[in-house]
Amino acid sequence: MIEEWSLDSGFVEKVWRTHSEPESKFISIAASHWQMVFMTQHGVTRLSVRGPASVATITEVPEDGEFLGIVFSLGTFMPVMPLYRLIDRAVTLPAASKSSFWLDGIEWEAPSPQNVDVFVDRLVCHGLLVRDPVVAESLQADIDGVSTRTVQRHVARATGLTRGTIRQIARAESAVEALARGASPPDAARSAGYADQAHLSRSLQRFIGQTPAEVKSCGRHWSVASPVDTHSLSGR
Repeated sequence: MIEEWSLDSGFVEKVWRTHSEPESKFISIAASHWQMVFMTQHGVTRLSVRGPASVATITEVPEDGEFLGIVFSLGTFMPVMPLYRLIDRAVTLPAASKSSFWLDGIEWEAPSPQNVDVFVDRLVCHGLLVRDPVVAESLQADIDGVSTRTVQRHVARATGLTRGTIRQIARAESAVEALARGASPPDAARSAGYADQAHLSRSLQRFIGQTPAEVKSCGRHWSVASPVDTHSLSGR
């Protein structure tokens, strides 16, 4: 079970929390957004900074864990941790105590679900979180007066990915939503803008880790969530 909510912040896409389930593994789908994941086990909380994921992977689920995640909006990044170094990987920050960690030479207390907004505001005030407004705008349409090369540099710095990869991941997610609503694979391919069903199948196998038929067989039980790793798609 995943609980999600939004913050009144342009820096954050959403916040989520969950706990370990009996399943030992799940499919972690490709994701354009990076996030901070706080995992608490046996009274000890650790922070992992998880970068964007360019492909779907099988992920282990730690036992007896409680998880709190902050998914950051596209265009939000930490200058001290370049996202291009975090593609398809995660970094666990050094622990300062059972409930705190070191970041940029400062000891930070892990947030609770009730004060995530305060934690994010502190990161912004210390200059550890920066938002590039060009990025989000460029993903919707080309920006007048800004060269393609300049936009690409902005996107690469703020996301670690190219605009093309971000759009491909979004298209795969759109196709999954259509399949979950009951659309046939050919109809989902057309609605999401794929050339044909074979194109859709290749895309979903890369970004989602399932074929269109496998996604459709789970129907409405498919949900895009973020239990342990990057945005994950778990069919239960």
